[in-house]
Amino acid sequence: MADLFDMHLRAQRRDRAARRGVELFLYERAFDDCLERLALMQRNFERALLIGCPDAERPTRLRSHSNEVDARDPGRLFADRAHGELLVEDRWLPPEAAYDLVLAIGTLDTVNDLPLALRLIRHSLRSGGLFLGALSGGETLPQLRMAMRAADAVSSGAEPHVHPRIEAAALAPLLTDAGFVDPVVDVDRIPVSYGSLDRLISDLRAMAATSVLHSRAQFVSRRALAAARRAFADAGDGERTVETYEILHFAAWAASKG
Repeated sequence: MADLFDMHLRAQRRDRAARRGVELFLYERAFDDCLERLALMQRNFERALLIGCPDAERPTRLRSHSNEVDARDPGRLFADRAHGELLVEDRWLPPEAAYDLVLAIGTLDTVNDLPLALRLIRHSLRSGGLFLGALSGGETLPQLRMAMRAADAVSSGAEPHVHPRIEAAALAPLLTDAGFVDPVVDVDRIPVSYGSLDRLISDLRAMAATSVLHSRAQFVSRRALAAARRAFADAGDGERTVETYEILHFAAWAASKG
């Protein structure tokens, strides 16, 4: 089966955001949630793996909960700035039982083989280790999806514009199948108002969240783009349109292999 996502393009998108200035408001919301959960546990971990480092200070902040932190990111610049290494979640050779904590924030929604990525992360965790993180869910960007359907109607064809994303109800079973126990999934829907479709797309670029689909639309005509802009504006109050980001927060424990 052909890959859904282009990993080289995903790395390029992350490098572009790093060079131009990454937009962190959603990433920070997710990371802060993870730190709050760790604080409630009142436990100090020995060695943590952090996957996703758009902010170079993340490893330092995580060290308040773990003696040692290994930073990894799918983008070279994010990884380098966090003094970490490159990692593609379904294409790495994890050290067995090396960590008692893994955080994965904001990257697992663009992995070609998510079940394999989860199994590899489980392999890297000691029995009883904690897997914690966040990814965008299936209810993300409904207004953008609607706007691009309007663009397709003008173009007389359907093109892939927006990523398919996992539904909240599907995440816990995937974690269980990968060897985790007691999975918990919480849904956080964040409304953000935009003055235009272009401003939304600008934010998505700064979050490295524009399309990395292999079969993405290569060109949108001026007529189609105008239709998308009108549809996005018409969904609002005449001045601003509210878009929704859905974040799936999850936690699960590594089951014993014996």
